[in-house]
Amino acid sequence: MAKDEGCGCGQGRAPRHDACAAVHKSEDGSLDEFLDQQALDERLQRIRHRIIVMSGKGGVGKSTVAANVAISLALSGKSVGLLDVDIHGPSIPKMLKLGDAAVRMKNGVIQPVEKAGLKVMSIGFLLRDRDEAVIWRGPMKIGVIKQFLKDVEWGDLDYLVIDSPPGTGDEPLSVAQLAAPVDGAVIVTTPQDVATADVRKSINFCRQLNLPVLGVVENMSGFVCPKCGTVTDIFKAGGGERMAADTGVPFLGRIPVDPAVGEACDDGKPFVYHYSRTETAKAFERVVTPILALSNKVTTEQMPNNTTNEGGKTAMKIAIPVADGKLCMHFGHCEQFALLAADEKTKKVTGKQMLIPPPHEPGVLPRWLHEQGANVIIAGGMGQRAQALFAENNIKVVVGAASGDPEELASQYLAGVLASGTNVCDH
Repeated sequence: MAKDEGCGCGQGRAPRHDACAAVHKSEDGSLDEFLDQQALDERLQRIRHRIIVMSGKGGVGKSTVAANVAISLALSGKSVGLLDVDIHGPSIPKMLKLGDAAVRMKNGVIQPVEKAGLKVMSIGFLLRDRDEAVIWRGPMKIGVIKQFLKDVEWGDLDYLVIDSPPGTGDEPLSVAQLAAPVDGAVIVTTPQDVATADVRKSINFCRQLNLPVLGVVENMSGFVCPKCGTVTDIFKAGGGERMAADTGVPFLGRIPVDPAVGEACDDGKPFVYHYSRTETAKAFERVVTPILALSNKVTTEQMPNNTTNEGGKTAMKIAIPVADGKLCMHFGHCEQFALLAADEKTKKVTGKQMLIPPPHEPGVLPRWLHEQGANVIIAGGMGQRAQALFAENNIKVVVGAASGDPEELASQYLAGVLASGTNVCDH
């Protein structure tokens, strides 16, 4: 009987499947393999910190933690990417209301979907039918994870948060190896023993791969009654903290059961942004603290407030309120701000940073933009009181601008040709 000449992946004999053939082709140390690895290395060099969120158990809210950790990092002024490598059950598109988002190609490179200050990529964006089942074996999953790391235009990031599926299989193993060195893992569990028993395996997984464990998050830890404030431990309490102590890893905190979390996920609203004053949002902030400690430096696109141009003069920074990638006609209704550094001498934009603003309350945005180094704001409309507050913070206000791309508007302003019409909100 002839020996099976198949690829060994279990999907049949020769001819080999494309994903498996790529593995075999590179075994001889070919030029293709070298160039492939070089492209991956170049992409990863622009990502300062890589964090994987994982759990040995499904249904513990891992994707919820990953999404809100990423958004919390962005709210702290960091440049953040969110990569969903849950091939069989991608949740991130739904949580960020990106179910209809389409992935674009530019110069042969995959462009991530942008939302709430994040650069996001998920297999969910590539499915023709959102209900389509992805029935892939290991080599194909490894191939697409590598493509997400290598062929997506992540740009310069402070953090790439990677949402991994439950367990210790192909996906987390591929991430740990392909994205090496990974700064650490955030392990998510719920308090009950049936969850912590499986989650311990994730900690052992990290230790076998020499992957640092940043800490354990105990999700769904107690229900706080919104009316009387009484705490009810639905799933026991303290299981995650005890497990962390037993295994000698940091405990990052408890996140209580909050109906608003489920509602926000279903509605595609970033919870920590829309419910920033709740105890649950504050719990997420505590989880993020040790991750922020990894880096307190700005990225190459983020410029400190004292950035200077060639003449030694403080560089201009132009703030533009943005919604859906264009100028938002009222600054108080925007999703984020584009902060563009510019050289007044050459009249060119020299840097760009996308920021998620704090909750919009009277007087908050002028102070916040001043702290970011802004000295000009371009808006479609702005009330007189708001204009006065910006003036108090030494920020020049330009109103009546038409909706457009932030970089184009900034370039027009620098060239002195920005068209300004009626202030659409003068109250």
